[in-house]
Amino acid sequence: MSSSYGTILRRPGALRFSIAGLIARFPMSMVGISTILAVQELYGSYSAAGMVSAANVVAVAVGAPVLARLVDAHGQCRIMLPATACSATALIGLVVATQARAPLGVLLVLSALAGLLAGSFGSLVRSRWTGVLNTPEQVHTAFSLEAALDEVAFIIGPVLATVLCTSLPATSGWIAAVVLQVGGGMWFLSQRATEPTPHRRSSSRPLPDHAEDARQTFDDLHEPGRAQDPRPVLRHGAVVAVIAVFLASGAMFGANDVAAVAFATELGMKSAAGTVLAAWGVGSFTAAIIYGSRPWRRPLWQQFLLGTTALAVGASTLIFAPNLVVLGALMALTGMAIGPTITVGNSITQVSVAPSQLTEGLAWVGTAMNIGVSLGSMLGGLAIDAAGSHGGYLLVAVAAWLAVVVCLCGLRALQRAHPHRGLPGTGEVHGACDRRATDRRPASPAPTEP
Repeated sequence: MSSSYGTILRRPGALRFSIAGLIARFPMSMVGISTILAVQELYGSYSAAGMVSAANVVAVAVGAPVLARLVDAHGQCRIMLPATACSATALIGLVVATQARAPLGVLLVLSALAGLLAGSFGSLVRSRWTGVLNTPEQVHTAFSLEAALDEVAFIIGPVLATVLCTSLPATSGWIAAVVLQVGGGMWFLSQRATEPTPHRRSSSRPLPDHAEDARQTFDDLHEPGRAQDPRPVLRHGAVVAVIAVFLASGAMFGANDVAAVAFATELGMKSAAGTVLAAWGVGSFTAAIIYGSRPWRRPLWQQFLLGTTALAVGASTLIFAPNLVVLGALMALTGMAIGPTITVGNSITQVSVAPSQLTEGLAWVGTAMNIGVSLGSMLGGLAIDAAGSHGGYLLVAVAAWLAVVVCLCGLRALQRAHPHRGLPGTGEVHGACDRRATDRRPASPAPTEP
């Protein structure tokens, strides 16, 4: 297992951009629960908290694909540097407005602006990995690593935000998110040597050097001719199926965030809500690391369906938890389906879209999850105001099983796109790379950091 991850992390610049990307992603796990805790504390309404949180996530969903498309065409630093700065400024404005008890409409506007320009650092990191790695096996390992690091953010972020919001001023979680967003984002964007080469959609030139070698090898093994497919991202049936499933799964996550806070509050242990939410990440991190340590020959569509179903089964047990300890244990077990399922969804997207659409494709997947989270937060707040945490966890189960139904409805599109393709074995990958080496000039070495 360690050799697989060691191999990819030894690539020049890889460890640095992965760590920086992790730091920059912490706000995605902190802003939501910080919003719920701060607005509920200062305005006394879960519904208001859910609305402000939803405004942020919906705005992320709208802005991320647009920013990603601009990134593909003009480069990560050129687009995301000013966007990140403006997003952080809006979040600071949200802190000030909330402490001043500004009208709810002001909070909604500032929250939306902060999300609109936040972008998706997860898609930026994954896009860099496809440029510095050489084989599908390595990309699989890298995507699994990033899914695990997502969970590190979700393990630590909610706990940190909850501690800050409950022991310091209620807006402290937002302040910490700004620091991590700016610090991690600027460090990541300053690493120009590993930044993917921009390519405009009208150009038919392939990516240069090692990046083109890695992308084309992956394309040949998974879906010959894909690099020339001119269809827009949302015209790929498999990508639309993944987006629809992640939309429902996101609703489950959003409803769970609010339900966990409500359940902990009902038990008089509100400060423990972040710890309970981190249990999702513990299970997901563990499973993602194991999943990424080896190739899997089972077709991608089968892996996706299995993961979605396992997540629904686990989510259905949360409503029966009698206390926070049991709830945390159930969430950790259920979370073991999250990391692998997200990895497979990203892999399906990567092998479906053209290289010039990669960042946009991955951003759409993350966007779907964010839209779902916003809807889940908003509906969860309404359900909890009406029926307590029990109503919230009922919504969690319904959303999880809706994801399974949607996956079954999109199964034909997934099968058509990737009927028999899992991740190839080592011999197959290296054999293909050796054959390509005889037909092409040697790949240029990966760039080194200045």
